[in-house]
Amino acid sequence: MARPRPAVRSARTVATTVSVAALTLSAGLLTASPAAAATGTVTGLAGKCLDVAGASSADGTAVQIYDCNGTTAQQWTVGADGTIRALGKCLDVTGNSTANGAKIQLWTCSGGANQKWTVTAAHDIVNPQADKCLDVTDNNAANGSRAQLWSCTGAANQKWNAPAADGGGTPAAPMAVAPYLYNGWGSPPSPSTITSATGVKWFTLAFVLSNGYCNPQWDGSRALTGGVDQQTVNTVRANGGDVIPSFGGYSGNKLESSCSSAGELAAAYQKVINAYGLKAIDIDIEADAYSNATVQQRTVDALKAVRNNNPGLKVYVTIGTGQSGPDTSLINRAASSGLTVDAWTIMPFDFGGAGQNMGTLTQRAAEGLKTALKNAYHYSDDQAYRDMGISSMNGVTDNNETVTVADFRTILGYAQQHHLARLTFWSANRDRPCTGGPADSCSGVSQQNWDYTRVFAAYTG
Repeated sequence: MARPRPAVRSARTVATTVSVAALTLSAGLLTASPAAAATGTVTGLAGKCLDVAGASSADGTAVQIYDCNGTTAQQWTVGADGTIRALGKCLDVTGNSTANGAKIQLWTCSGGANQKWTVTAAHDIVNPQADKCLDVTDNNAANGSRAQLWSCTGAANQKWNAPAADGGGTPAAPMAVAPYLYNGWGSPPSPSTITSATGVKWFTLAFVLSNGYCNPQWDGSRALTGGVDQQTVNTVRANGGDVIPSFGGYSGNKLESSCSSAGELAAAYQKVINAYGLKAIDIDIEADAYSNATVQQRTVDALKAVRNNNPGLKVYVTIGTGQSGPDTSLINRAASSGLTVDAWTIMPFDFGGAGQNMGTLTQRAAEGLKTALKNAYHYSDDQAYRDMGISSMNGVTDNNETVTVADFRTILGYAQQHHLARLTFWSANRDRPCTGGPADSCSGVSQQNWDYTRVFAAYTG
C-alpha cells in the first residue's frame, strides 16, 4: 500500500488533522477590569461545560455539566476574591456544608467560605473551607449531571479547565509541544537524543493507518504493538515523557474512510488508546478524506464517542490552511454536532512560492482560524485562541518556502501572547542539517541539530 508522504503535509488544500489529546476544551479568559478577573467556560468531564440549569439566576438553581453551547449560563468569572460567578451570582456549596456529596448551586454572593474556590495548577477547583474538590456526581458524563463537593481524588470527574484570575490560564500540559516523529523513513532520530538536547519529552508519533480494513496499524503495515513503534513509545516514556499517536497523514489508507460507521471508527481509535494507555491522540484526515462530507461526519461522531468513553483524553484537530485561514467545513460540522476539542491546529505552510515571510503568514492564517472558531462556537477572542494550535514545518517546505528558526521564534511569541493549546511541527526527523541522508531526514537550511525544537521547547502556554 502507499505509505504516508511525511514531507507532504499540505496545509494549503483540504488537509485536516484531528488530534485527540487528553486536555479538555481550553477555557476562555477575558481580562475584565484593573482588578484581576477572567471570564469564560469551565470545562471538565468529557469536555462538557459547567452550566447553570435552565440559565436561571434564581437562588438555589442547580449547577451541572452540559454540552458546551456558548450561552451565558456557561460563562463563569473567576475573581481574585476567590469567587466563581455566573449570571451575577456565585458558585455556592448548599447549606455551607463540608460533607462529601454536598450539592453545588447558584446563590446570591455573600462573601461566605462556601463561595470561595481555588483553581489549582493541577486543574482541581477546591473549596478551601472543606478542603474538597468540585466533582461531577458519580463520574457521570451525561447532560444534567450535578456538580457536588467531594474529597479530592485526582480523578477525571474532578479535573477542570477554567479561566485564571491572575490573567493567565491553567498551565499548558507538557504535550502542548510534541514534535512529529516518524519511524517509516527519514532516518528517525532517537527521542532520547532530542530530549537530552532540548528538554522536550513529548512526541507526536506518526502515522496510524488502516491496513485496508477498519484495523489500525502503524503505516498500515506494522503491527500496532511489539515493533519499532512500541520501542519508541517505551523509550519516550522511560525519559519521563509520552507520545501522541497521529492517525492519518497525507497518503495511505485512512481509518476514517475504511471504517464503515462512526461506531467502527471509534472502536479503531479505542484499540490504539487501550494498547498504549494514551493521554492524547492526533488524527490527520488530509486529502480526499477531508473533502468527503460523509467521512467528516463519521469522524466527528466517532470523536464524540471517544471523548465520552475516555474522560480527560486530549483532542486536537489540525487542519490545512490558506494564508487567510482554513476551510471551515469540518469546524462548522463539529460545532453543529456538539463536538468540542482541545485545539484546532492549522498547518501554515505550502502556501506556494519562495521568498515569503512565513512567520508573518503563520500569524495571518492563525487569525483566520480564530475568526472561524468564534463564528462556529461563539467563543470570545481569548477562548478561541486557547482552543487553537499551530503545526508548522521546519526548513524548506514542499513548495520551496523556507520556514526559518527566526520564523519559529515569531510563532513562539504569538503562541505565548495568546496562550495557544498546541505548538508543534513537522518534524523532528527534519530538525538537522542536510548531509546527504535519506528523504525527509533534514531541514534543507543551515542549522545545528535540534535548533527548531529548542525554540518551541521554551513554550510555557
